[in-house]
Amino acid sequence: MRISLNAAVGINGPQTVNQVIEEIADAGQAGYAAAWVPQMPPWPGIAPWDALTIAALAGAAVPQIGLGTSVVVAQTRHPLTLAGQALTAQSATGNRVTLGVGVSQAPVIESVYGYPFERPARYLREYLEVLLPALAGESVEHAGEALTANGQLTFPGVQAPSVVLAALGPQMLRLAGELTDGTVTAWTGPRTIGEHITPRLTAAAAAVGRPQPRVIVGALVCVTDDGDTTRAAIAELFGGAGSMPSYRSMLDIEGVASTADVALVGTEEQIAADLRRYADAGATELVAALVGSPGEQARTTAFLTSLPQAA
Repeated sequence: MRISLNAAVGINGPQTVNQVIEEIADAGQAGYAAAWVPQMPPWPGIAPWDALTIAALAGAAVPQIGLGTSVVVAQTRHPLTLAGQALTAQSATGNRVTLGVGVSQAPVIESVYGYPFERPARYLREYLEVLLPALAGESVEHAGEALTANGQLTFPGVQAPSVVLAALGPQMLRLAGELTDGTVTAWTGPRTIGEHITPRLTAAAAAVGRPQPRVIVGALVCVTDDGDTTRAAIAELFGGAGSMPSYRSMLDIEGVASTADVALVGTEEQIAADLRRYADAGATELVAALVGSPGEQARTTAFLTSLPQAA
């Protein structure tokens, strides 16, 4: 299982672009496999940097480390526009980008952007029917229920990026397995990965002859000797995420009450045991968002980057 860093989260406060690039550079020097950049919503106290722009800038400045977006919200960008942005980032980074795409949550799409959140799986399937051939440089002529697209993108020397979906429910997991390289999750414990995510995703991929999919797990991580204090802080900062319908259903499958209960918090030995459970459940990559004091975050990085990295 690869170990990567969730960068630009802003847990310690809003960051400038240069600070984010420095964070990604530090992640590469420390030995993380990749740096994932979230597309944050435009909420107070958050710096909602454009994830693909950050990936392009950081990739041009930082060699070797992989880059990913977790995730670009599909409703906010036409798929031809997103394909052009992703291929631009690929060119700037030497083809190191994984494009994570999703449809977010109804409260975000409806209240922040004013778009209807109707039949999201159907919308995303149609979106991918435009996005994927556009990324491959193919001519697109699409007139669907939700989208119209006509055009072709030609980017010399650029490979189509790996595409993964923010897929949690059965319909989204089937879509991810059938059409993309896998899923990137949030607030999912090892039981949920092993009993709900991996089997559905793998079966959908196998049914259409696609290779074993990527199962990318996003999690809060803190190596600490004071787990109770850290979990209390997580509950205060991130407890509201558990009220989002799709996240709530994942917590229910895991059999826990709060988002704090699926954070990886504890000593090195305890975190190592958690990581083994995720790997056994089928996770191929863990994307760690570091929480805790500066000393605890440094300790967490030292531990995570000391672990063997899978290919």
